[in-house]
Order: sequence, then structure tokens, then C-alpha cells
Amino acid sequence: MSLLDRIEECRRWERQRYRPFRIAGKALGWVTHGFARRLAEFPKVFRAIEDGVELSPDFADFASRSAAVAEVLGRLKDEGMIEGWRNEAYPVGLDFYSPPLLQMERAAVPLFGVRAYGVHLNGFTGQGRDLKLWVAKRSRTKQTAPGKLDHLVAGGQPLGLSLMDNLVKECGEEAGMSPALARTARPAGFVSYVTERVEGLRNDICFVFDIDLPADFRPNNTDGEIEEFHLWPIEQVRERLAATEDFKFNVALVNIDFLVRRGYLSPDEPGYVDIVAGLRL
Repeated sequence: MSLLDRIEECRRWERQRYRPFRIAGKALGWVTHGFARRLAEFPKVFRAIEDGVELSPDFADFASRSAAVAEVLGRLKDEGMIEGWRNEAYPVGLDFYSPPLLQMERAAVPLFGVRAYGVHLNGFTGQGRDLKLWVAKRSRTKQTAPGKLDHLVAGGQPLGLSLMDNLVKECGEEAGMSPALARTARPAGFVSYVTERVEGLRNDICFVFDIDLPADFRPNNTDGEIEEFHLWPIEQVRERLAATEDFKFNVALVNIDFLVRRGYLSPDEPGYVDIVAGLRL
């Protein structure tokens, strides 16, 4: 195993198994051929053709599109096709900065392969060789990646919150961090990927933040999503990333990005160019 294996894990999907999903003539996601046939059973909402699936043009604004799609998703949920329903609305649009064309239940997003967003926080103390990174272990009852290693704080980006407000919210829930401390986090870029997972096609951008924490900071999970926290030397994080699949797939990607940005991964490292190139699409 190697760090490059973690990169490759975020690049596993077979294009031929999918067809584009379009809204208002714009390709925004990917659906499997099997799911396209299921959506064709709702012809008032979806039009499945050989080269794609289109949302009906009869729905021409945010509210009507959202309502029509929600009705279909509710039916699919009742049939057991959509698991892990969150009651959390995600925006679906051309990009992060454009007004969304509709909103969609978070659990359904991977079935449509539309782009989703999240925030990931690297919480660390110390500098140089003495730097230590906070590592969380996800609850074994989590719907996705139970028991996997995670960041100090990470979460999906719902509709209606700014990135920083969402990060502050997640910091309070996942680490018991005060809003004042959470707002000292600094943006540090993003990673992106398209990969097929159990829940569907993950087509994500993870916005990355770094926070330099006081040495006496101790996280306290309040939402039951984390079992325990560890403060590991950065070299231990690197070794665990390279030797195991213990980290959640996208957390591994963000951690590798941290190693690159902070100089803990040298250009002399075999595969360095492929690793760095693989952090973003």
C-alpha cells in the first residue's frame, strides 16, 4: 500500500455505466443506466433517453423543480431504494457560486451523481517535526464509513449556510469547540474527486480549513458521531495513511493535501507528481 493507493480510491468509477443527468439542458450529474430506467417510471418528472436523463422542462424554477423531485424521492425512499435519509437539503446547481436550480435530499445526491460540497478541518498543535494532528474515530453506528478515522471536524454543506457558519456549527457539534475559536480557522484550498461508493457516485468538492489549536485544547463530541479522539504525531498520520485503509476515503485525500502543503511530503517521494495531481480533478 502507499499514499497513491489512497488517491486511486477516489478515482474509481466506470464512465460507461452512467449517462448524464441534465437540468435545463445542463449536464449536472451522472446516473446509472439502471437508475435511469427507474426514473423513467416517473415520466411527468424525468425523461430518460438513450444519452441521458432530463428533468422535465415543465418545472422551470427552483420551487417547482424541488417539489417535483422531492415527490419522486419520497416514493423511492418508501420502496427502500434510498437509505440513510437525513432530512437535509443540499443545493444542486451549475457550481458552488451560482443560485441552485433545485434542492435535493442529501441521501439521494449520490444516486444522481450531482456535485456536493463539504467542509473539512485539520486541527493541529505544534510546528515542524513536533506537529501533531487531531484524529477522530467515527461512531460504529454511522450510516457511512462507520468506525473509520476522520478529521477533528468535517461535514456536508447544506443549503442556506455559508461555509464558515457551517464549519462553526460542525465544530460545536463534533468537537465542542467555541464559535470564537472555530472562527480562527483559515481556508486552505480544496480537494475534489469522482468515485463510486456503496451509496452511489460521489462527485464532491471538500473545502479545507486549518486551525492551529492551543496545546491544552481537548475536543468533546456532542452529537454522538465520534467515538474517540487521538492527537497523533504527523509522521504517525502519514504512516497510517500509507499502510492502511483506516481513514475514510475523502479524509485520506485531505490529509495527504495537508502533508503536501506543510512540506511533510517531499518531491523526492516516489509517485509525488501523481499524488499531487490526483488531489483535484
